[in-house]
Amino acid sequence: MSKKNPRPVPRFNTPIIETHCHLDYLAPDALDGVLQQARDVGVERFVTIAVSVDNLSVVRALAQHADDIWGTQGIHPHEADSWNGDVAKAVYEGAQAPRIVAIGEIGLDYHYDHADRRAQAVAFEAQLAMAQELELPVVIHTRDADEDTRAILANASKSLRKKGVIHSFTSGLSLAEYCLSEGFYLGFNGITTFNRAENVRDVVRATPVDQLVLETDSPYLTPVPYRGRVNSPLYLPLIAEKIAELKEIDVEQLLTITRRNSLALFFDAP
Repeated sequence: MSKKNPRPVPRFNTPIIETHCHLDYLAPDALDGVLQQARDVGVERFVTIAVSVDNLSVVRALAQHADDIWGTQGIHPHEADSWNGDVAKAVYEGAQAPRIVAIGEIGLDYHYDHADRRAQAVAFEAQLAMAQELELPVVIHTRDADEDTRAILANASKSLRKKGVIHSFTSGLSLAEYCLSEGFYLGFNGITTFNRAENVRDVVRATPVDQLVLETDSPYLTPVPYRGRVNSPLYLPLIAEKIAELKEIDVEQLLTITRRNSLALFFDAP
């Protein structure tokens, strides 16, 4: 099929929760249209993610934009060099605002090393402690930092009442197994559809369905067959289809379980 005319995005019976997107990266005049497109294919909730000092307040405002949007507060490892007392205060206070459901996106990224590695660790550890105190889950980013991520989580995991999610999981199976054993969820997105992502598909196969959540990380990581276009929560059904195929279960069954997982993760639902 031509890339110009990929098959339409399907709509399933079970609603879908978008657990990780960046709505503030969209043009303001495009936001409502993007949200409606996603709603039309069954997306019922959106969690938009904070990453920097500059977008903490923007995410809080987005969480007030519509009654199906929630947000997080946190400093991404790429921005860890900005971490100081004032930033910590802004995250801490922002995390107590209405409709904020997690501390994140936090963690370690040694692939790009946009921030000093020690600064990344300091910011990561401080925000994990914040999540412990506020009894919020965490949204963790880790790339090419498996050993240090595991070491830091080993010090914090037992005190995290609500654990959290390792989003856009692309790390090794060993880290996956550790995080799963500690009660974390793993988040998977359009990478599962990429031709060269067999390592990620192997982790999907090894992840219990009741510890798996769906995300797009939009506007990045657009799934096949829409590669080359700006990503959107609209494409979540395609990700669900691929993961159901890998897990060898019916897609409606997958959506029922992942919806339950997402509600438990962010919304205190049993």
